Order: sequence, then structure tokens, then C-alpha cells
Amino acid sequence: MPARSFGPVGIIDIGSNSVRFVAYGGTPRVPSHLFNEKVTAALGRSIERDGTLDEASSARALAAIARFRQLARDMGLKTVHTVATAAVRDASNGAAFLKQVTALGLKPRIVPGVEEAQLSGFGVLSAIPEARGVVADLGGGSLELIQVDGGRLGAGVSLPLGVLRVGASPSRKAIAAAIRKGVRGTALDGSLKTMSLYLVGGSFRALARLDLQEVKHPLPIVHGHRLTAERIAALEQMITTMTPVELKERSGLSSTRLGALPAATVILNAMFDVFAPADVVVSAFGLREGLLFRDLDPTTRAQDPLIAAALEVGDRLGRFADHGATIDAWIDPLFPDDDPPARRLRLAACLMSDFAWNAHPDFRAERAVDLALHGNWVGIDAHGRAVLGRTLCAAFGGDKGFDSKVSALLDAREEVRCSAWGRAIRLAQRLSAGTEATLRRTSIALEKERIVLRIPQRHAELVGEAVEQRLKQLGKATGRGAEIEVA
Repeated sequence: MPARSFGPVGIIDIGSNSVRFVAYGGTPRVPSHLFNEKVTAALGRSIERDGTLDEASSARALAAIARFRQLARDMGLKTVHTVATAAVRDASNGAAFLKQVTALGLKPRIVPGVEEAQLSGFGVLSAIPEARGVVADLGGGSLELIQVDGGRLGAGVSLPLGVLRVGASPSRKAIAAAIRKGVRGTALDGSLKTMSLYLVGGSFRALARLDLQEVKHPLPIVHGHRLTAERIAALEQMITTMTPVELKERSGLSSTRLGALPAATVILNAMFDVFAPADVVVSAFGLREGLLFRDLDPTTRAQDPLIAAALEVGDRLGRFADHGATIDAWIDPLFPDDDPPARRLRLAACLMSDFAWNAHPDFRAERAVDLALHGNWVGIDAHGRAVLGRTLCAAFGGDKGFDSKVSALLDAREEVRCSAWGRAIRLAQRLSAGTEATLRRTSIALEKERIVLRIPQRHAELVGEAVEQRLKQLGKATGRGAEIEVA
């Protein structure tokens, strides 16, 4: 059984563009944000000009770090990692700046460029274990590139191509040439025609948010979003032709993020020119999550991030000790045709199936669906979220209230399967009252195209009108007859 909690721990990330503090709790495999705040100090804005951190940016960063240190103390964080990347790493007065950070009571560490690439790679592997291709982490001062394949990291490089360094109107051709030169002679020097490019960093995520908004996606969640060359071209046209005011009103993005979008778009296009990836995927996890993931033992690393998170949240929000895996095992005989990806999502839905028990009865389905669709999950894309949402909608009796736009992400066969999963979960919860013992005493099976719920004679009192009704609903959802057998 995976460890359920750790920490709390914190990370103060002193980047070239922003200084961010995140406090983490939850499960070691998929830490959840207890607190998240950033200050856009733009430490790297003067690096290209004179090679130093300017006084105003340094002062703003130090003020933010002092606040974060005090918050970490008040939160009682067990550990606070303080890391500095490209701007501090490259500045001639970077060491002097870190002395001031040390004076605040912290132990800052400069992360070398290759290690920064490795941490970003670990972050993507933490969220997307099956990742295969190249991770690209774009910051204010640098661009990190690293191979990922089979859960392992390959070659990595750090290039001075951050959005603050390349300027507001960079040359796509020049950046592509710089990337080719930077990866020449390494294992990164090759095509990704059968692999993916994984995007990390605030500027790339802002580009994804803009795309999600423009295509009116029913689940506008950045993690797992795929960007095509055609969509990037459309976004580039929009970014270059609209005024900053028009773009801000249309996108809702901050002025800082909008200012970085032209450079981010050119850098992304240049990577298309160099790598020709088969697919481009955005990751919500990066350096900070990679720092935590790197320190995990191999067994914990190997856990499925979606299942680990669902287990932790289900255990925290459920009525009794977690029983989601028992529900999944109990209903499994009804779904012999489920393939491994389907079984994984079904297990996640079962682990989430007690999320909303303490909500008002009229809104339990709504609450469960909201958590499934909009929860801070990784290891899942928009389609997977739709599967979970549709299943939990049925599990809480809300079949007719599911968002039709989200439902459009599923095909007709998946709709039927999700409804059946949900009805089976609903029966299991009613029969057992949310406990494991009753499920272990009973069983359910498919026999000659009928569903048979078997209850031992010594527990015949478990049969009730509500159980009979839910069994009937399950039979209808699967197109089968259904009966209770007391033996």
C-alpha cells in the first residue's frame, strides 16, 4: 500500500523571470499544493545587457524570499529546498545575491544547467510516466532539453535561449541554428518523428491556455493538452496582429505572460524545425516536482500517479477506510472486455467513488463530477477526465445532468461503458454502506447474459428494496437481466 502522506515540504524556486514558493503535502508520489505564490522579479532581464542581476530586481526578489521564508516557518515545513537557476547561475554578482538569501536563514543552491534539465525531465516522468521523446523547459534565462524514454532520462543540455534573453522579436532561423549547435554530437541530435516534445515552463503553459480558450475546449486544463503545428501558427498570427490590450482582454493572461508569448512561440517553432516531433504535449509538472520525484525510492517512483492521487484523496474524503480497490475487484467480473487502460480508469473512478458523500444529496453527483473533471490530477488527459466524470455522474445517480460538451469527448461505446461502471459502483456502495466487509461476503457475476448478485444465506438480511432497485438499474444500463441469489 502506498504511503499516504508526507511533508509538508516547501520549494523556493529563484528563477530568471519569477520567484515562486510552493508548499506541498499529500502523497509523496503526487504531492499536492498546500500553497503557491510567485513574484515576477525578472532577475534575468539585465543578464544579456551587462551580465548582472540589477538592483531593483534583486531587491524585489529578496523581499519575496523573505516573505516566503517566514511563511515556511509559520507552516512548520519540515524541509525547504531553495534553488536558483539560470539568472543567478550566470550573473557575475550571483554569488553575492545568494549570500543575501543565506542571511535570511535559508540554504540556497545554484542548480547547474544539466541538472536543471534533469529535474525538468524527472518532473515530466512524474506526471507522464510513459513519456518518450524530449522535454523542453523554457524559462526566462535558458532552455533545457533532455531525453526521456522508458521512465529514464537520457542526454540533457542547457542553452541560453530563455524568453528574457532572446528578446521580444527573436529570429526563428537563428534560434533553430542555436539549438542545432547546442545538441550537435549528443543523443538529442535527431528527429522526433515517432516521439513527442514535452513542454514545461510558464510561457509554454500560457500558450496552451490561450489555445484551449480559442478552441473553446470543454475542459480547459493545461496538463496533457496537445499543440499542433497548425494551432501554433494560428496562435502566432493572433499574438502578432493583436495589440497587447486586445490580447489581454481576449485571453485573460497577465501582462507578464503575454509579453513572453512572442518569444515562446518563436522558440517553439524553432524546435519544430529542429526536431519535427510527432506530437507536442504540455506538462503541468516541471523542475520543482522533479526535485521531489528524484528523491523518491524506486518503489514509490513506480506508482501510477493517477492511482496514487486518487487513493490519497479518496482516503481523505471518504467515509470509512478506503475501499475503492475492493469495489473495483467486486465489480470486475461484470466487465471482462475492459482492456488495461480502461481498467486503470475504472479503478481510479472506484477510488474516487466516496468523494461526495457529505455533500447535500441533491448535489452529490455535481460535486463528484466537478472533482473528477477539474481535480489537480496528472497521468491523465482530457479524455480520461471525461471518462471519470461520466462514470461518477452515474455512480451518484446523475445520469441526465452530465455536461453534453464534455460528453462529446467520449464515443457512444464509452458512454455506455461509463454508465455501466457507474451503476455497478452505485450498487456496491448501496449494498455495502461504504464498508469493505459486506462486499467481501458477497459477489456479483455474469451468467448467461444475466447479472447475478449472490448473498450468503446467513447474510440474507442484506437484501433490501434499495439494493434490488440499484441492481435493476445496473441490468438496464448493461442491457441484461438481473437477479439476487441467496444461497
